[in-house]
Amino acid sequence: QVQLVESGGGLGQPGGSLRLSCVASRIVASLYKMGWYRQAPGKQRELVAAFTSGGSTNYADSVKGRFTISRDNAKNTIYLQMDSLKPEDTAVYYCNADPVVPGLKYLEVWGQGTLVTVSS
Repeated sequence: QVQLVESGGGLGQPGGSLRLSCVASRIVASLYKMGWYRQAPGKQRELVAAFTSGGSTNYADSVKGRFTISRDNAKNTIYLQMDSLKPEDTAVYYCNADPVVPGLKYLEVWGQGTLVTVSS
């Protein structure tokens, strides 16, 4: 069973930076699209950034130009570099592994989440 473990959350200053990491174990990388989601208090979980099945990237409009998703295939790890942080970026950030084949959606996996708080 695929497991995802996030790290790197914590307290960030407005205008500052944080980097999140997500290590995937027991995963066949070609079968999944990896990405980051977040959920702020009282709000629904939303996409932050993700790789498509073709290898390109999608970003939420609210983070375009500030956040960058990247990956190290050799380490089965994806990253989220978050720059120019804003208080509204405060949320629990979740790593996601979404099966490329739509009929295998039931195999979707979520990490446990890591809290990011942006405050001065």
